[in-house]
Amino acid sequence: MRQKQLMALLLAGATLTAFAEEKGKLNEPLEPFRPFLGKPWKGELKEPGKTEASTDVSRWERALNGEAIRTLHSVNDGAYGGETIITWDAAQKKLVYFYFTTAGFRTTGTFTLEGKKFIAEAEVAGSAQGVTKVRSASELRDDGTFVSKSEYFKDGKWVPGHEQV
Repeated sequence: MRQKQLMALLLAGATLTAFAEEKGKLNEPLEPFRPFLGKPWKGELKEPGKTEASTDVSRWERALNGEAIRTLHSVNDGAYGGETIITWDAAQKKLVYFYFTTAGFRTTGTFTLEGKKFIAEAEVAGSAQGVTKVRSASELRDDGTFVSKSEYFKDGKWVPGHEQV
């Protein structure tokens, strides 16, 4: 019985510590991302040319003592996934991000804020599908839903990318 109580206390302590970390200080330019921190996000991901939607689960967390935000996501229980680090680049005076994937490609990009929208533009390296750039617009709506729509630069033109709610 005592072991169960100890385990419960340890788990509660770990949960409180994680919660406190999400409430911790963030570099000021990262503050617009605070509503995403510390909770799981689950969405329906629609890809062009595919009839079935995928399930994308992500988690956003404070990282590097508040100097960055880290996101982890998994599509269809690990069939695909990625990790992103978002930080403020003082020299460029921009939010920058670095995204690494289980598919072997990576992107490096910037965010600009337009009201409640996050506009992202990125260069892609290592895409087997020939995508060299990505741009997207994302928004956290008043009802708590997060929507995102992207486009890919491939074969010299912009083509529809994924959409997610």
